[in-house]
Amino acid sequence: MTSLPTDDLRTRVASLTLTEKVTLLTGATAWSTHAHPGIGLAEVVMSDGPAGVRGIGAGTSTSLPAPSALAATWDTEQAARIGRFFAAAARRRGVDVVLAPVLNLQRTPVGGRHFENHSEDPHLTAEVGAAVIAAMQGLGVAACAKHFVANDSETDRTTYTARVDEVALREVYLPPFHRGVIEAGAWTVMSAYNGLDDGVEAAPAGEHRGLLTGLLKQEWGYDGLVVSDWAAARTTAPTANAGMDLVMPGPHGPWHEALVAAVEAGEVSESLIDDKVVRLLRLAARVGKLDGVGRPPIPAHLVEEGRVVARDLAARATVVLRRGAAWPLDAGAPNLSATTAVALIGANAAEPYVQGGGSAKVRVEREVSPLEGLTDALDGTGAVVRFARGGGVLDHAPMLEADLTTDPVTGAPGVRLSAHDAAGTVLAQESQLRTDWTWHHGFPERTAGLVLRTIVHLTGDGSHELELGAIGYHDVLVDGELVASVRDDDGARAVLNSSVNAPEGVRVPVAVEGSRDIEVELRLHVVDTGQYGRLISATLRHARPGPDADAEIETAVALAARSDVAVVVVGTNAEVESEGWDRASLALPGRQDELVHRVAAANPRTVVVVNAGAPVLMPWLAEVDTVLWAWLPGQEFGHALADVLLGRSEPAGRLPWTLPADAADVPVPDGIPVDGVIDYREGTDVGYLGWQRLDRTPALPFGHGLGWTDFAYGGVTVASGPDGGLSVAVDVTNVGGRDGREVVQVYLERPGDPGMLRLAAFATVEVAAGAGAAVDVPVPARALERWAPEAPGWRRVGGTYRVHVGRSVADIRARVDVAIDGGVRGVTALEFADPSPVRA
Repeated sequence: MTSLPTDDLRTRVASLTLTEKVTLLTGATAWSTHAHPGIGLAEVVMSDGPAGVRGIGAGTSTSLPAPSALAATWDTEQAARIGRFFAAAARRRGVDVVLAPVLNLQRTPVGGRHFENHSEDPHLTAEVGAAVIAAMQGLGVAACAKHFVANDSETDRTTYTARVDEVALREVYLPPFHRGVIEAGAWTVMSAYNGLDDGVEAAPAGEHRGLLTGLLKQEWGYDGLVVSDWAAARTTAPTANAGMDLVMPGPHGPWHEALVAAVEAGEVSESLIDDKVVRLLRLAARVGKLDGVGRPPIPAHLVEEGRVVARDLAARATVVLRRGAAWPLDAGAPNLSATTAVALIGANAAEPYVQGGGSAKVRVEREVSPLEGLTDALDGTGAVVRFARGGGVLDHAPMLEADLTTDPVTGAPGVRLSAHDAAGTVLAQESQLRTDWTWHHGFPERTAGLVLRTIVHLTGDGSHELELGAIGYHDVLVDGELVASVRDDDGARAVLNSSVNAPEGVRVPVAVEGSRDIEVELRLHVVDTGQYGRLISATLRHARPGPDADAEIETAVALAARSDVAVVVVGTNAEVESEGWDRASLALPGRQDELVHRVAAANPRTVVVVNAGAPVLMPWLAEVDTVLWAWLPGQEFGHALADVLLGRSEPAGRLPWTLPADAADVPVPDGIPVDGVIDYREGTDVGYLGWQRLDRTPALPFGHGLGWTDFAYGGVTVASGPDGGLSVAVDVTNVGGRDGREVVQVYLERPGDPGMLRLAAFATVEVAAGAGAAVDVPVPARALERWAPEAPGWRRVGGTYRVHVGRSVADIRARVDVAIDGGVRGVTALEFADPSPVRA
């Protein structure tokens, strides 16, 4: 990637006044920086992107499977493919910086952004994240490694302080950032909302000088740009002096005139301001937004169709948790005939949860449900799919159908939207055929409030329910009667806790005989959310009368009993997994566990598909023939699931986290601050290491995944690696009847720490049925080192290591003892574990 010499950048900076320099250091808008033609600087555009590039303004984007699904492939080539796709999508949408990947860890399974993180393991997180970064930036689009650092839960996420000891910080939470930022070279880093207490300094992450300047810029030598998380910068001199370079979003924020004054008062040095602007210009040069520097074209062969990428990744990432004889259903095979009746059951089968809430969510043109995908896949085979919901899972009512509304002024379908100023004067009005105004900014500048009015036409005997939701000050009127008056004007909180995405509503029961028209009016105050701007957020929802949960479950069980096979899709939803809050429970919402128990009892040929990003409890796991974990799988869920169920694609996923059997056993059960502090007491024992340390048995271990075929392990050899690490060679054989993809996992048991296996390396290989492969798995030198706080620094630890090779942390196929003393001194005789295939 071409760039400009630092001296050239400094020359440009020297031509600016202090005010001009400071102006460049706060966003011009919510998603772009200021341009300055005088120094050849164009605006740099940013966009959210952990699971698809959202882009700016109108238009749709491809919804990819969540980052945890990508990590479940354990495949850095697949991660690089996603990085290239991000770059191509970003450049089509005019985006220069994609705010991804997330390099935080899944410290607790209830973390609200668990699905947005890659893994509970630092090495797996580091390798996947670095591959995404390197591939994206190789095509001229900047990655943003976030959130620096220890941003691992959502409760009080903007105020809590993470207390992390030095060893845990260096060995667990910082390695993914070092790999992605320094080794892969991320061009931007996002500081976190939370605070950090590392035993030396306790401060908000954006004001933590030891973290941003001492570690990142000085010790690691980082030459890129540090950007605030959106609205996370709250001070002037403390953030500037700590090492923050760019405050987002704009145009408001704590710098501007206040930072100019701080420089003039001697509180912040102008040379520090110059360094920040140089970093901004360096970023602009890297993405082709500074004159004299271009960026490479994207080769045509690297541009892939979004739906193809999404479908392939969703299928590959699917994890076979448990496998029976009934699956997959192969077209033309004895278990799928022209008379096969398939029962498809579960609310998520018709309305799946394909992408998590918050900044990871993108606008999509379409989402393919399992009902649509499986029906399409079986079309023409003679097999038939019949659907039963089996009970609801949502607390919120569905969105009101727009064609049930009538504008009271025009009489045509729609909602009358009127904007007025503080004196009540109407500034603008129009009719809109929609029932969802979340994040709505489209009103005149002087608008103080908006009124939404419509007549809702309800048909069908029984009790309907209208749910009318908004944030901020608002009144709700039904047929002219005031039914609620809400006085909550904390707009910034609504953004940060994600209630802006799905406002809580006032529920109004409406009895209907035949049909009935109801006039609905929402009187809304414009909410000032600070750096997110002035907006409203409102929804109109409607629940029709229908059978209760008992009746729906009975219908589903009866359908399963008279069908040849049953597919039950269970999972979470937008009310459960989202940025902004942590989950209150690991249980599936609603009565989904009861549904699975009863369907599995009614039909032994049942497969359960779990549509969730983070672990859920599965008390029925041992009762079901086959269980698949399908993640938050993106827009092509239905097609990908059909590919897996029919044996067209290999579900080669492996768990990147541990699946609990009992919530009481989880080593870190929550991320709830106590007196404003989350104490990382577990030290380095994060994820599966905590389970090992406490000698607790999960439902399924880290790294687990069966696929549609079986693998046997043969010889394992260990030798010195070229970088001071180890070179592990493993022979694997596909002993099943299908081509498959194996993930060879290498764990180290350190001297003096018996029973504690740590992931050191992994490799993915495709092997045809009946064939074998020799797999090389290099173990980096850092895996043989520990952080020595007394030095401080990394220190190679000598002694006898046990190298464990297997299919998961609990399914070890071979062990080799290796003596380490500045290199491999000797290798003991090979000791095999049980080489037979393991099934859950």
